[in-house]
This record gives sequence, C-alpha cells and structure tokens, in this order.
Amino acid sequence: MIVLEAEGRVGAHQTGHNSGVIHSGLYYRPGSLKARTCAAGREAMYAFCEEHAIPHRRTGKLVVATREQQLPALATLEARGRANGLKGMTRLDPDDVRRLDPEVRAVAGLWVAETGVVNFGAVAGALAERIGRRGGEVRLGAAVQAVRQANGGVRIVTPQGDVTARLLVNCAGLNSDRVARMAGLDPGVAIVPFRGEYYELRPERAGLVRNLIYPVPDPDLPFLGVHFTRRIDGRVEAGPNAVLAWRRDGYERWSFRLRDAIDTLRFPGFWRLARRFWRTGLAEQGRSLSKPLFVRALQQLVPAVRSADLRWGGCGVRAQAVDRHGALVDDFHIIEGDSGVHVVNAPSPAATASLSIGLQVAERAVRRLSA
Repeated sequence: MIVLEAEGRVGAHQTGHNSGVIHSGLYYRPGSLKARTCAAGREAMYAFCEEHAIPHRRTGKLVVATREQQLPALATLEARGRANGLKGMTRLDPDDVRRLDPEVRAVAGLWVAETGVVNFGAVAGALAERIGRRGGEVRLGAAVQAVRQANGGVRIVTPQGDVTARLLVNCAGLNSDRVARMAGLDPGVAIVPFRGEYYELRPERAGLVRNLIYPVPDPDLPFLGVHFTRRIDGRVEAGPNAVLAWRRDGYERWSFRLRDAIDTLRFPGFWRLARRFWRTGLAEQGRSLSKPLFVRALQQLVPAVRSADLRWGGCGVRAQAVDRHGALVDDFHIIEGDSGVHVVNAPSPAATASLSIGLQVAERAVRRLSA
C-alpha cells in the first residue's frame, strides 16, 4: 500500500488546523452515516490514543441556550443525542450551568460527557508510523496530477513519479472533487471552501472558561457557531466563524488563488447557496472584518470576555461539498467508480470518525479487489 501525501508532512491541512475536539455524536441525524461513524469512531479514537500514548482527555462539553427561543432546539439536540446512544448527557438549569462554568450565562444547557480533545496531527503521525511498520509507504510531496486507466487498474501521476495500482482510494479532502474528476467520475458536488478564523484567550484570562462551551447551532447550517474550546495543550480557543475562502489551502485572511476562486464562482450550486444564505454570509464576513463583532458573539456565551482578552489564533479551511441545487451536503458522501473509492465529502466530525470511516472505505476496497 502506498499513501500519496501532497505536502511535506502528514496532517498539514484540515487535520492540523481544526480545534482538536473528539465529538460525541450529539448533532447528527439518527441513522445517518455521520451519526453511525461518529459513535464508533469516537470510541475507536480514544482506544487508539491509549494504545499509542497520544495525549488526550475525555473532557465533556457544555451546550447552552442563551435565549428562551433556543429551548426547543436544545430539546431537539437532547433527543438526537439520546437516539444516537449518548449515555453521559444531563439537562442543566441556569444554576447547574454556573456551577460548571461560573462565567457562562444561559437559560438552560446540556452536559455531554463523551466529548474530548486531542491533537489530531499527532494521531495522523501515529497512523503514518503504523503504515510504515506494516510494510506500507507514506510518500510525501506526491500531489496527484493526473489519474489514468492502466492495465485493469490506475496510473497516478505525481511529482515523485507515477504509481500504478489496482485500486485508488481518494481521501484528498479539500481536493477530493478534483481527484474524482481526474479519475473520470462526476461526483455531483463541488468543494466550496470555508475559512474558519480563531482567536484565543490570553493565558492570564484563560480561567474565564473551564470547559468546552458551545451554543445551540443553527439547524439549517452544518456549522456549530463560535464557541470556546479548551485544547489539549491548555490553550482556550474561541471561534470559528465561517467565511467563504478564495483559496482551498489558504490559512491567512487574504489568501487567494485564481484557480480556486474560478472553480467556486463557475459552479451553479454556489450561486444558489449564496442566494439562500446571503444574510448569514454577510454576518459571518462582518465577524471576520470586525473583532468587536466577533467578541459580541462570544459574549453571548461568556459576557465577561473583552476584546483585550483575545489574541489572534489563526485559521482553518473546511472542505464543504455543495450540490448543484445549492444545498450544503451534510452527511459523509462516498462514491465508487471504475478507478476505486472516493470520499468526496467528509466534514466534521470526520476527524473523530476517521477510524470508523477508514474501516468502511477499506471494506469497500477489499470487496472491489475480491470481485
């Protein structure tokens, strides 16, 4: 087995730019692939971290309703969590919330015990080492440039030379749709990248937040809203927002690549998406350009946070598949073609669910090789 990695190290993109949360499975529609793989993947991830001595913590998290109008949505979340098999979940009143996190103001909350934190870059490094120990190879700097049919298999062109294989497994994240098209498939979706921007609490103010603190999310969007994450290294991260990114691997506010911008703008689904959510997009862009607006969103959770408490924390880019009708593809999307298996959409909780997703992809690959 050869793993082709475009960058000079593993985990350079979504894996290395996320908040490091091991998700519980609270948010996902019962019976969906997300819900099933998150539950299995969560426990597999904890076990993998134990086996490989990767620092991690099963911290739990606090989801809070800050307004009475959010109580029905909070109840829906609780019902989903129970349908998805969560055991360590408790409904909280305002006094319960204050006992857990004194600076949080809420009308109600949920405590979700299965949530945790880890450095997913360290997980990716351990997986790469494991592949090597079992006779495989992780080839760095080997971005896929073309995929061609060859002798009943595929020939993959990279800067490190061509690779011939019986089967291709495409887990290219931000470029998964492009690799699928190289292989002759129409994935039916396009990756529209969204940049998430983070601040972090200055160390002397990190005591404002004791736990992972999340708002009740907008049910029409696959984003969770700005929240607080106490990371594995002790830093407290605040964010992210979600703004359109003009470069798929652009981790600065003004990152731009012409090809990426053109691919987004010429995709009809993007314009249909923009017509539906232009107000949300403007609000997210406002929080990107204005630190006071970003702080105001955080103050809905923790009123004591002030602008001076925050310093810039960097960006991540989410690979979000959008279909031709302008719908944000909410579930994992895996397709098969003559060349192999393609994971075209793997948004959050993909890192949490990665070992479970990998098992399903491997089963599909073995079935095709055995046919």
